[in-house]
Amino acid sequence: MMVRGSCGRCCTRIGKRFNTEDTEIEHRGHGEEMRIVVAAVMERKDRRLLIGQRRRSDSSPLKWEFPGGKVREGETAEAALARELREELGVTLTRCAEIGRVRHRYDVSVEDLEIRFFAATFAEAELAPTCFEQVAWVLPKELGQYDFLAANAELVANLATGRIKAAEILQGS
Repeated sequence: MMVRGSCGRCCTRIGKRFNTEDTEIEHRGHGEEMRIVVAAVMERKDRRLLIGQRRRSDSSPLKWEFPGGKVREGETAEAALARELREELGVTLTRCAEIGRVRHRYDVSVEDLEIRFFAATFAEAELAPTCFEQVAWVLPKELGQYDFLAANAELVANLATGRIKAAEILQGS
């Protein structure tokens, strides 16, 4: 999904709540287009978070990320998250709450991305990853040991320091 531009002052919003029913955002005076991307922060009872390593053949090869992907035209962010988790991990999304947004443009891209991060849970006991080199369940304090995509940096820092706790956000939603 594409949305109209953003100003930079209001684009990094990690740790704040949003009305995720809104799929269109317009900031007055800006004309850039953005692609909306969703990503899931999934925390087990032992506080470990699920991360995935991009394949060698992907853009940003072998970088780590939170599972997710692009929102399609006419699709809500939550529906996209459910679809992406089903496609990438073979799991069924049971609950989610938005925990932040980041606007980012990678050097190799001509479009800006708005990444919407969600605390999320799924139904299945086992994962069936299909599109990662590997997946790992790691403690928040261990996140800094992994080479993450640049757009994930602020979220990774907030998770690693305990400023954001995905499970607690879901309990409060």
